[in-house]
Formats: sequence, C-alpha cells, structure tokens
Amino acid sequence: MSRPNPVLSPLLPLLLGALLISGPAHAGEAASAPAQPSPAKAAAKAAAQAEAAKTAPPPAKEAPAAAAAPARVSEEELRQRLEARIAAVRAAQAEHKPAVHKPAQVRKVAAPAAADHGGGHAAPHWSYGGDGGPAEWGKLQSGFSLCGNGKRQSPIDIRGGVKVDLEPIRFDYRPTGFNVVDNGHTVQANLGGGNSIEVAGRRYELVQFHFHRPSEERINGRQYEMVAHLVHKDLDGRLAVVAVLMDQGRQHPMVQLVWNSLPLEKKEETMSPVPIDMNLMLPEDRRYYTYMGSLTTPPCSEGVLWLVLKQPAQLSVEQLAVFAKLYPMNARPIQQASGRMIKESN
Repeated sequence: MSRPNPVLSPLLPLLLGALLISGPAHAGEAASAPAQPSPAKAAAKAAAQAEAAKTAPPPAKEAPAAAAAPARVSEEELRQRLEARIAAVRAAQAEHKPAVHKPAQVRKVAAPAAADHGGGHAAPHWSYGGDGGPAEWGKLQSGFSLCGNGKRQSPIDIRGGVKVDLEPIRFDYRPTGFNVVDNGHTVQANLGGGNSIEVAGRRYELVQFHFHRPSEERINGRQYEMVAHLVHKDLDGRLAVVAVLMDQGRQHPMVQLVWNSLPLEKKEETMSPVPIDMNLMLPEDRRYYTYMGSLTTPPCSEGVLWLVLKQPAQLSVEQLAVFAKLYPMNARPIQQASGRMIKESN
C-alpha cells in the first residue's frame, strides 16, 4: 500500500473545497452553451456537406416572364421585309465572292494593233508589198514622211564597224507574264513590267518583242532566217532596240512559248499560261554592234538606239515554218547608212 505524499497532504483539503465551490457554475455554463463536437466529427460533417454540394442538382432557374404576344403584321409588310432581307444577303454574297483567275484570256485589240516598234496607226493601211509597200510608206500620210526622206533610217547593212571596248549591256531580265497578238504585221509579245536594260548610263524598260522574216539587219551583207526585236523605252520615251538574229538549228524554248499562245484570230491578244524568261531569248555571247537609227515600220521615227547582238540564236525548222506560214516576208529593205558611226564590241 502506498504512503501519502508528504508535500500534497497539507493541500488536499484546500483543493477539495475549491472543487465543491466551482462545480455548479461550470455545470450551468455547460447547460447554457451548445455542445461542441469533437474536431474529428466536425471534419467529417464538413466533408459530407461538400460531397452533397457536388452531387446536388443545380438550382432551378427562375422562369422567365411570359413574352408579350407579337403584334399582327400585314401580308404586304411581311413581303417587303422578306424582299429586303433577300437583297441584303445577295449584296453580302457579291461583296465576298472570290475572284476567278483563268489560266488564259483572249481579248480583242481595240484599235489596229501597235506598230512593231511603238505607235499604233488606224489609217492608212501599210504593208510589205503592193500599193502600201515600203516604197510608198512616206506618201501614205504626212506623219510617215520620214519613211521616205529620213537620213538615219533602219535597217542597215552593218559593215565597217569601229572595234572598241564597248561596255556590256546590263540585262536585268526575270520571268514575267506576257500576252501574244498577231497584229497584222507580225507576231508580237507584250510583257508585264520588271525587265530592263542599262546601257550608256541610261535605263530602258522592256515593253514588247516581235519577229521579222527574214532578218531586217544584215551583217557584212549576210541576211539571217529571222530576227527578234526587243523594244525598250526609258522614262523620257526614248527607244532602245536589242536585235537577236536567228538562224536555223535547234528548237528555241522561249520562242516555242510564244507560238504556244498564238491567238486563233488576228487582232486578238492571248495571255500565256506560263511566264517567259527573257534571259533565255539571248545568246550566250552578248557582244554587239550599235548605231543610231529609226523604227523599221511607219512612222519610221528616228533617234532609236540599236543594239544588234553579234551571235545569232537558233530556231528549229518547224518553228521557222510556223512563222513563215503567217508571214512569208515582213522585212523592210536595207536603208542607206549615210556615213553613220557604227561601233562594234571587241
């Protein structure tokens, strides 16, 4: 049996009295205050409430107020509203309708096609033979007078050129779209912008090129099967023509692109479905002859810079036959050189 603690024994009466005095008060507080659940029970209750909230159906929305009955509309007003709505829908569709790009287009040339080297002339008719032939050009109208009395006319027989270190022609050509027209005097290809040459410090934009058979230019008396004239114009309207002589040989791929887009009728212009690379129209050797001359078709305007490449390009027999069928001969006769300076690349 344990013995009483000598320290606590004197204090036991005092502690017992305190408990007897405070007991009723604590009991009253417990009765008046709500019972507090244990922490474990409180946590379980909160979890149960959260789970119930997840699964409970959403509260029903408040029913909207009943809509007012629509006012009566007459049949005429309904018809007008319907027509207005249809018109608005059609206008919206037309505004957003995508453009359709056709691979090839044909259009009529409004007036007689442009003369080979620049200007268009509705009348009188000129040709390469008969009453309207080259010998008569200067008499057809006053605007053609240079064709008969000009002093620096083209083409010429290029001979006796002064050999010098001519600066190279700076060709800035790139693939571009083009249209083809049979203008009644030749086959002509009209090009979009972006092709140019630079020579003697001046820049000329390539406008069009066309063909003559046989070549209009001669080199020391020799005439070639055909020639292509590449017509360029600067911002001041001055012309520079690059002449590419053509001989029989292998097929020329760029000429074939032009033949592929030949229109079925004269004075119609056909868009090629593929671009042309004018770099491939040129021979590898870009050395040239140069002199001042004129247009080789009416109105025979003078002041044209001629750049005749020395190396000829080649056309196949079949390609030559295509052009010959359209134009057996469309070359102006040789004109007098009249002592003009002719320069030649070394």
